[in-house]
Amino acid sequence: MKRIFPVVVAVLIAVAFAPPLAAQTQTATELTALLNEFLAGVSRGDASVHERFWADDLIYTSAAGRRIGKADILKDSRPAAGEKDKPAAPPAPSTTYGAEDIRVHEYGDTAVLAFRLVGTTKKPAGAETTRYLNTGTFVR
Repeated sequence: MKRIFPVVVAVLIAVAFAPPLAAQTQTATELTALLNEFLAGVSRGDASVHERFWADDLIYTSAAGRRIGKADILKDSRPAAGEKDKPAAPPAPSTTYGAEDIRVHEYGDTAVLAFRLVGTTKKPAGAETTRYLNTGTFVR
């Protein structure tokens, strides 16, 4: 009994001083929803999701080592001038995007979002799935 009492007291103190669970998960819930909304928009070809998702002062480094900003992403996500009038090209394979293993670490007004990006492309021979690790930093 003498050994159990200090353990119970330590647990009660830890629980009493722990931040509320809702406060710990609110930012994670918001960022997860934002990520899923963005990936759904990209999957359906909605270029406007890039305008809402990326910060104006974005620094993005691709897996190939190319460093770009928001203006580059916006330019790459919209058809070039005059492309609307060109004859339709054969449809490209349809790719949808999702996220797995989403983790959010909060640091005051800053949060780091890490996840596995999952791209599923429909091809004549069947679906092909690719996975990439991604990390983003968000400032409120």
